[in-house]
Amino acid sequence: MDGFERDLVCALKEVVNDSNWQYVGVKDMFNSPCTKLYSEDGEHVVLVHTEDGRFWAMDSACPHEGGPLELGDIEDVGNGKLALICPWHHFDFCLDTGSSSTGLQNQVYEVREFNGKIYIQTQSRLSLSPKTETAAVPFDSLTPRLPVPVCSEDTLCFWAAKILCTPEPKEKVALTHQVQEQWNSGQISEIGHAEAPEQPSREESLTVREPGRIKRGKGGTLASRIALLHSLANIEQWAIDLSWDIIVRFATVRLQNREQLPREFFNDFVKVAGDEAKHYQLLEKRITELGSFFGSLPVHNGLWHSAADTSHDLMARLAIVHMVHEARGLDVHPQTLARFAAQSDESSVKILEVIYRDEITHVAAGLRWFTYICAKEKRDHVSTFHDLVKQHFKGYLKPPFNSEGRKTAGMTEEVTISILSLYRAVTESLYTSFFISDVLVSVVPSFSEAFLV
Repeated sequence: MDGFERDLVCALKEVVNDSNWQYVGVKDMFNSPCTKLYSEDGEHVVLVHTEDGRFWAMDSACPHEGGPLELGDIEDVGNGKLALICPWHHFDFCLDTGSSSTGLQNQVYEVREFNGKIYIQTQSRLSLSPKTETAAVPFDSLTPRLPVPVCSEDTLCFWAAKILCTPEPKEKVALTHQVQEQWNSGQISEIGHAEAPEQPSREESLTVREPGRIKRGKGGTLASRIALLHSLANIEQWAIDLSWDIIVRFATVRLQNREQLPREFFNDFVKVAGDEAKHYQLLEKRITELGSFFGSLPVHNGLWHSAADTSHDLMARLAIVHMVHEARGLDVHPQTLARFAAQSDESSVKILEVIYRDEITHVAAGLRWFTYICAKEKRDHVSTFHDLVKQHFKGYLKPPFNSEGRKTAGMTEEVTISILSLYRAVTESLYTSFFISDVLVSVVPSFSEAFLV
């Protein structure tokens, strides 16, 4: 009899595992509207508990730019439909379908409640707390550096470090344009070496919050348009710093064949820095014209997190910051432009069009130097990009994709499809739809709790 019971336990355990239903806890544990559940595969889930007592679940990262949906609000979007609103850009996601009025689509999961216990149908195991991760092994593209000599004021890296340590944005912009002009004219001719600061300086008067705590609006009112422009200006200020940081931080890098980075690499990122400074100027001026000023609203340093995560690896920096984040800017441009155009804000539309044209060249620069280094080191650029994104990108590459903008930046259709296909599959993946009856759940709750948590 004992042998029969053991066989039955093993059989029931196998059925529960194969059905992909995960026990996450008792109902009383989830009184908050949103609870983040951590997945072993990194694709975390937000469990939503609405006022009518129902439960819903979807991916916790907004498919737009990875915003934390567990920090969002639940709103009635009409026709009896409830939506979870992303706190970063206010994109709405219907609780039952995951669809958004913006055209985005989020992955949703079936939720079942039985005997006061909550089950979610997903292939990955879920937990209320994140797993403690060991330090990641550095990617094998880490390359040796030359000893850093005493810094000379006549070098590009000296000024790059100085700009990074300049907190006042107008001064940062002015210095950027000055150094760009002197570099292009030959007044500054040496690249040199300098120590990059751990993080760029910012004015003490700025209110800095976590990215998920900042609301930007949808551009339907003057206040929300100002908030959007303010958010873009903050991003452009960080983009100035990212351009100077890649110059000073990786100036001494050698490729695997011991070659130095060519001068053209530094030319490109000096230009990018100048473009970003121009963008900040345009946005700051427009915010002032609309009756506000930069610093009137809270800001975040979310973009710098990616820089910090890739500070040890030039290839990772190019892939994440200058290929993923810059390209995502191209992807969301049409929708952002449409919001201002709908309000007949032609001045802002013109600024966004200037930024868009320049950003295409920035994506092209990142792609150019990524593929250049891969070719020099005899690495496949697509598989290398995949590996780096898996390791360093926090979020998901999901639609919409601006194919035309990417193509203009040099991402051919073949390259674009091959690079993005792996990540588009996140939203298109099919989770096994295996029906688990209330009877089965009632028979094996202890097994699901013991083996699936």
